[in-house]
Amino acid sequence: MVMKAELVFIPMPRLGHFVSMVQLAKLLLDLHPNLSITVLIMKLIPDAELDAHVHSLTATRIKFIHLPPPETHKDLSPANFITNLVQTHVPLVKQAATNIVHYSTSVLDSPRFAGFLSVPSYVFYASGAAFLGFQFYALGLHDEQNVNIFELKDSDTEFTIPSYLNPVSSKLFPTVMLKPESLPMMNTLARGLRKAKGIMINTFWELESHAISSLSEGSAPPVYPVGPILNLESESEVHQSSDIMKWLDEQPPGASKGSFKGDQVKEIACALEQSGHRFLWSLRQPPDPSKGPMASPTDYDDASEVLPEGFLDRTHGIGKIIGWAPQLAILGHPAIGWFVSHCGWNSTLESIWFGVPIAAWPIYAEQQLNAFKSVRELGLAVEIKMDYRRDGIGSDEIEIVSAKTIEKGIRSMMEAGSDVRKRVKEMSEKSRKALMNGGSSHSTTRRLVDDVMNNIFTKSY
Repeated sequence: MVMKAELVFIPMPRLGHFVSMVQLAKLLLDLHPNLSITVLIMKLIPDAELDAHVHSLTATRIKFIHLPPPETHKDLSPANFITNLVQTHVPLVKQAATNIVHYSTSVLDSPRFAGFLSVPSYVFYASGAAFLGFQFYALGLHDEQNVNIFELKDSDTEFTIPSYLNPVSSKLFPTVMLKPESLPMMNTLARGLRKAKGIMINTFWELESHAISSLSEGSAPPVYPVGPILNLESESEVHQSSDIMKWLDEQPPGASKGSFKGDQVKEIACALEQSGHRFLWSLRQPPDPSKGPMASPTDYDDASEVLPEGFLDRTHGIGKIIGWAPQLAILGHPAIGWFVSHCGWNSTLESIWFGVPIAAWPIYAEQQLNAFKSVRELGLAVEIKMDYRRDGIGSDEIEIVSAKTIEKGIRSMMEAGSDVRKRVKEMSEKSRKALMNGGSSHSTTRRLVDDVMNNIFTKSY
């Protein structure tokens, strides 16, 4: 008898999460001919970019089901966004999952769904293994030692966290965990992760061997490093004759891209001009807060309005200002020597894949810890300002990083040069080998498929 199984994927309603999960789905389908995959799509607001991406995937073996928006979606508060999002979608997800074949399992972007579905549930973790270890460590502080992390918001206390090689300062903890109104949500998510049948992590052994080992030695569920999961097909998003690529073609090999408000934009501009180095700057304006937590940055109608007077004329020969950036196409161009990044995990993996070192300027979420790992633990990046927070804690005042600090970071990345570049190039080769037949992530993904099939048909859940 041929065993066939259905996997149900439930990604968060953000394009980056959705794309990563679909790429994972493709990998699994390639490894096992008897798997079928259905993706349940949650959308709170119309999303033309996501719709276009789904339309481009119609030729695959993946089935997509669009869930209707819940009636209460407009009442989702930023502090408990993920928890409330899941709760409002539970009836819709249960109904959709019930209509799918009996032999199934679920792959979740949020572990909160797992308790509501009578199938073995796995979580796809879009961040790195080190940060997963941090979440479990923070939960242990709260549940076992009665420590509320938000009480550390004004301190510089160092913690020995098993998933990191070096002590980590509380100044680098995610803002969302330093606010009393949102910490319960993060603890709830961490508890849900512990209940999963397994956790697929978008990382690879050669990049995070210490963190992966620490998770395997603790009380976490089985972890499967299956990355780097990247949407490399989007390299075709920019035709080689585009204005951006033409400009890059004219630059020498090795020349240098979030959103900021006007005052910070001017400081960046001054630093770039004073440094004298060539640059490509993706300049976008912050999301409209009235559009809720899912809103994205947008392009300026006229970037010159937020730049210092005469900046565009003075830097005409060495720099180019653009809006939305085709990141993969740019990182893959030989003219790019450095990537000024906010250190989102996807961007970190992309820079490694293309062998481009990072100048780290994190702004929110777990980006400060990603920057710490890249700069201090892996030596794949240099720092511009590692403890910067765009979303201040307990204050409406937003920190402005001075042009002097930014210029210092730019100069340090140029001076770091060959040593950092060499480490990044070596890690780039390892990231590609990890996905090849017999590579670390390829082998782990095969083991994952075997474990999933065994759990479905032995009903060990």
